[in-house]
Amino acid sequence: SEKSEVLTEDLLTIEKRVDIVKQVCQNISKKLSSGLQAQGDTVEKRLKKLPETSLAHCLNEASALLGTGTESLLGQICQLCGEAQNNLAREQLQYEINIEKDVLGPLQSIFDVDLPAILKARKHLTKTTLDMDSAKGRHTTAVRQSQLPGTNIANASAKVDQIKEELEEAESKVEYVKDSLAIEMSNFIAKETEHSQKLLALVEAQAAYHEKALQAIQAVIPKMQRSIENNPTKPVFGNCLEEHLRVTGRDIAVVLEACVVTLLYTGMNEEGLFRIAGAASKLKKLKACFDANIVDMEEFRHDPHTVAGTLKQYLRELPEPLLTYHLYVEFMQAATLSKEKIVPALKPIIEKLPPPNYNNFRYLIKFLEKLCKSSDQNKMTPTNIAIVIAPNLLWSDGENAPNMLTTGSLSTIIEAVVSNAEYFFPGGSYMFIFYF
Repeated sequence: SEKSEVLTEDLLTIEKRVDIVKQVCQNISKKLSSGLQAQGDTVEKRLKKLPETSLAHCLNEASALLGTGTESLLGQICQLCGEAQNNLAREQLQYEINIEKDVLGPLQSIFDVDLPAILKARKHLTKTTLDMDSAKGRHTTAVRQSQLPGTNIANASAKVDQIKEELEEAESKVEYVKDSLAIEMSNFIAKETEHSQKLLALVEAQAAYHEKALQAIQAVIPKMQRSIENNPTKPVFGNCLEEHLRVTGRDIAVVLEACVVTLLYTGMNEEGLFRIAGAASKLKKLKACFDANIVDMEEFRHDPHTVAGTLKQYLRELPEPLLTYHLYVEFMQAATLSKEKIVPALKPIIEKLPPPNYNNFRYLIKFLEKLCKSSDQNKMTPTNIAIVIAPNLLWSDGENAPNMLTTGSLSTIIEAVVSNAEYFFPGGSYMFIFYF
């Protein structure tokens, strides 16, 4: 006989729903488990499995090799970055522990408790249904046999009644087991809110992890920024004058002072100083040495043209000209005045310069004044000096350098200042002492 279908349409629908939820939970659990990186028996072993820990170890080794003092900015940054990676690794591990406890653990209980109970009830229903179908078959046979000619009616009827009782008992048992299965499946479906809570726990754990990870990163970013901003060995060419003086604790830019002092000792009588270009490769080397903070001016003491060219390039590469954008218009207006009026007109403009610019401009002009005193040998008169130096001291905002229309005016300004250095910057001999 065919197997009886004892489940109603509603129960079949519920059973299908249970299978779908089971498949969904299996997929989620599998994907979530495969995404966990820190596998191991102990916290230490699990931490070692994380990429952040490996990167932190690499960075800490690098900081040890480079040094973490003022001599190595990169060493300091590696140390700080390594600390951040260690903190991120610990937050990652805590996140995974939370996922195991609050998400994977509860999901696993579905497979360990809820689904086995349903499977057990389903198997029980299958068995009782088979018992019922068997009883039906025997009952049908007994009835047929009781109707055959020559059959003992009394015995046959008694047998039919006995089997009928067994059938009724089997049918009652099927209904009982069916109801038990319906209860288990309905209870499981009713737990969809609980299942949903597990995914909410997942997202909450992710939110907590990212928040703490962000805090760990944000805690180290200002430290790294301060280390970089306050690094006294950062490149000087192209760097803001005020910032350079701040991080180095100097009053005079290192390039200006080093070049001036070297030229004072070796280049004052060099013909065409600042006019004749030095070797391009030597100039690039000296510039690179300044930027790397490993300059040895002794190497260049017999190459004054390279030293002078480096000084001009430093002034030209300042983000803002030494005489500032702010005062550009006033300087250019003063340049249109007669020789008698330009000098007194320039003084109040120069005094408006910010202290760092004023001090460095004064230092440069005092040196150029001394250079002019040897013009019989070096041929660098105030006029000649102004022609080659002025374009590196002032240009308008938006221009990389002075144009042909303004060069003459700029030369007029610098010539007037160099020729009257004592008027603009009184105070006797200027001390050229180089501390490097």
